[in-house]
Amino acid sequence: MASAVARREESAIENHGPLAKREEVLARYHRLRQIGKQHHHELLKLVSGNAMLHQARRLGLARGKTLILDDMDEMTYVYDLLIHTAPPGRSRPIDRYARSAAIVPGSDEALVLDAMRAARFSILAVERRHEAAGLVATDLLRRTEVWLVDIGLESSLPAGAVIATRIYAPERFSMTAGVNVPFDVEMVEDLHSALPRHLAELELVNLIDDRRFAELIYRVALSGGLMDRVSYQDPAELP
Repeated sequence: MASAVARREESAIENHGPLAKREEVLARYHRLRQIGKQHHHELLKLVSGNAMLHQARRLGLARGKTLILDDMDEMTYVYDLLIHTAPPGRSRPIDRYARSAAIVPGSDEALVLDAMRAARFSILAVERRHEAAGLVATDLLRRTEVWLVDIGLESSLPAGAVIATRIYAPERFSMTAGVNVPFDVEMVEDLHSALPRHLAELELVNLIDDRRFAELIYRVALSGGLMDRVSYQDPAELP
């Protein structure tokens, strides 16, 4: 597999005016994160139990009608795929929710929902700490810089770390949609061997937007025990 995408000349980080103070960035982050959690809670009401079980089976987290989980956090990967992706010809729950929810145009709630609908699955390499808060990372396949604000990741990811995650940008900065997967060389080898031929022949820049690619990464990570290295915390629990 090869990538033909060129590096974008302008940085999404360096061309956004004066740098905000850390406390301002974090206050905004916590506000938007809380709204995102509220949307997520309401979104799951649109997902049937059968759909959850079907997606859990595809990730190896269910057998028949029984969930097989080492930790309830593993359902995060099921929810991510159910909310943000859909098979061809089907609508995504997040789009159905946007059509039916009574959200005031121009509000923070609308801002976050619009950003969530445009969320992108990405493989990010951490470059450095951002001067205000969070991390500066490179989207390895799209060759763009990302200002990622996530308190847990900022405190735990060193420069050079690589993760697969879904991100959305309701502000100058991006946030994760709630899921991340440690990415290493062994995982790349497992992914290559698991990819169906018709997907393996796609350029990586096209493959990253295929819903089955995120699903495959989650399945490989869960089956290989990589998720034992990941823990999720509510931002309110972090300093």
